[in-house]
Amino acid sequence: MNIRELALRSGVSTATVSRALNDRAEVSEATRDRIRRLASELGYAPNEPARTLVRRRSDTIGLVWDTGYETLGFQHPFLQGLLSSVRNALSEADYHLMLLTTSGPDDADTTYLQAVRRHNLEGVVVLGTPADNRALRALAASDVPCSGIDVALSGPRTVRVTSDNAAGAATAVEHLFAQGHRRIATVTGPLHLPPAAQRLAGFRQTCARLGLDVPPEYVVTGDFFLNSGEEAVRTLLAAQRPPTAVFAAGDQMAIGALHAAAAAGLSVPDDLAIVGFDDIDAATLVRPALTTVAQDRHALGSAAVKALRGLLDADPSEPAEPWIVPTRLVVRASSRPGA
Repeated sequence: MNIRELALRSGVSTATVSRALNDRAEVSEATRDRIRRLASELGYAPNEPARTLVRRRSDTIGLVWDTGYETLGFQHPFLQGLLSSVRNALSEADYHLMLLTTSGPDDADTTYLQAVRRHNLEGVVVLGTPADNRALRALAASDVPCSGIDVALSGPRTVRVTSDNAAGAATAVEHLFAQGHRRIATVTGPLHLPPAAQRLAGFRQTCARLGLDVPPEYVVTGDFFLNSGEEAVRTLLAAQRPPTAVFAAGDQMAIGALHAAAAAGLSVPDDLAIVGFDDIDAATLVRPALTTVAQDRHALGSAAVKALRGLLDADPSEPAEPWIVPTRLVVRASSRPGA
């Protein structure tokens, strides 16, 4: 079934069929409905490349998800869940999704931009990619609308979407303080990543406000994965005055902290209270169940798509305000006895 056959069976010209399928005003609603109904019955599907040229839009959004060639970012459960949320939000908005990739760390600076131009993509969502990625910098500096989740993009048509990381860290510290803890340590993520830096800032500011001393050895850097959390807490427990509570800036690191506490023969939360960040599925499966600062993955994905659609219609000369998604503390047994 092609457009000529569909036009013949509809009793109209191919131009009328094209206008009807592309929602052009020159075709009456009755004719448009009749052609669409017949197209559905006959299994006709438009030639998408040709349709894109005619409409000057592709209904397709690119996704850049490149956590680096030496990392395990694609395996992180929170990022995987966030990807699903972005995909669902795009589907609800009637957009297709195209994954943009580079072939290696020395790939051309314009790899992403070339792909956007080649496929006539309407915009790009960026997830889990370092802002100093060369190809990403070139894309952000162009006129292509880009929405970055936890990525500090810099360009004329870019917008940042993020959880309220500092406020989330603050609620974790306040909760531990309310449980009677005064020696609270933290395991951070890599501090070149905005979420990790923001969570550390929220931790430090709240400790200062509450009058808590944070010696240098109470701040240990991890990588958002389980092994680094376990190693960090082993280091903390070896301190001259070990902490009684740990805020880990990611749930996988917090689960690693649980492992370290168990290996040291400590009871959680009686000997060591632990709070994470993300609320991944495993947070309810470990024992004791993990207290954590929950990020709203659905809201983040939805905000990224809404922010991008806002850029499509906005005045390019007006800078876009960041979208900040609230977090919430979920109290479980790892921080409060009897929880």
